[in-house]
Amino acid sequence: MLESDALFELDQDPAGTDGFAELARRPLADLVAPDWAGALAGVESELRAVLGFLADEVAAGHQVLPSPSNVLRAFRQPLAGVKVLVVGQDPYPTPGHAVGLSFSVDKRTRPIPRSLANIYRELEADLGIPARVHGDLSAWAEQGVLLLNRVMTVRAGAAGSHRGKGWEKITTAAVAAVAARQSPDGAPMPLVALLWGKEAESVRPLLGDTPVVSSAHPSPLSASRGFFGSRPFSQVNRLLREQGAGDVTWELPPVP
Repeated sequence: MLESDALFELDQDPAGTDGFAELARRPLADLVAPDWAGALAGVESELRAVLGFLADEVAAGHQVLPSPSNVLRAFRQPLAGVKVLVVGQDPYPTPGHAVGLSFSVDKRTRPIPRSLANIYRELEADLGIPARVHGDLSAWAEQGVLLLNRVMTVRAGAAGSHRGKGWEKITTAAVAAVAARQSPDGAPMPLVALLWGKEAESVRPLLGDTPVVSSAHPSPLSASRGFFGSRPFSQVNRLLREQGAGDVTWELPPVP
């Protein structure tokens, strides 16, 4: 999703651009929430290989997004608390945009990327919630919305450049782990998957009986072909209530 229309760009964590090699040496439990460490243990070697690849990218003079401190941010909230899965493609390739949560950007980024602006437009049409000037979606993540990019890094300025480098195995394991959770009585834990576009649809076979809300991607190229008018936010909340879970408060703080 190459969207580089920012009035200004913010390099995040520039001092940490050599940190991927350090991440590759740290225990998995230091990098993600404890229950995520257990869920991802089966792909730990693949994760370390990807982090090594990112260190090589930096050594070769490429800027990798997001920064090392944010690359695994989606896994910092507990796995047990996830109730909505939102699958993105890969991070925004504009420096200063990617923050480790799909579709989200740094709170200072202006203007927000066009895909996110379209998400806000549909949010207002669906629930009457006015658009925010910022693009920080961390308030959703804190409520159990897993904002997961299928490929979790990108070379600056080169959308899709890290596809096929190993991330897909890791995010496949993550999606499967979310869908497989059970409550103490053996029932599936409440979950709704929000799948926008073909890349997100690729995880559907991993979801079992999880309720799915799907449509076209919100990018300017496809939003008019089924995203606008899809009312995803009200659908997600209805499906959560049907499973005995509380609604997501989709309204974001005016100032994060």
